[in-house]
Amino acid sequence: MAYWLLKSEPFKYSWDRLVTEGRTHWDGVRNHQASNNLKAMKTGDRGFFYHSNEGLEVVGVVEVVKEYYPDPSDGSGRFGMVDVVPVMPVRTPVTLKQIKADPELSAMALVRQSRLSVCPVSEDHWRKVCALAGIDA
Repeated sequence: MAYWLLKSEPFKYSWDRLVTEGRTHWDGVRNHQASNNLKAMKTGDRGFFYHSNEGLEVVGVVEVVKEYYPDPSDGSGRFGMVDVVPVMPVRTPVTLKQIKADPELSAMALVRQSRLSVCPVSEDHWRKVCALAGIDA
């Protein structure tokens, strides 16, 4: 299993909306590196749901339930999407400020490539963020 971090602006698509809907497609990604990360996702992979711009925090865990397929909103046909479902909310949101302040997390893609909307997360970083969040995912 691989681990990821998926960013969404809460006013566009929030954790609460995903929980209410029960499933969504992660579409609209137009950065090639982020798109390659979507292509690398496999069914069963887990990801942190991160509220960007507002909150700047990890708020939940998602699971990939459908692998990369074409994004119909992309007229060029170059980009795709995956489907995810909510697994669990975090007990304690983990802020970007906390992540940046933790030496064990300084190499996270979220810190190094802050504008990337879909990032890989190492197993060590996954465990550390889960511990900070008060969850066992």
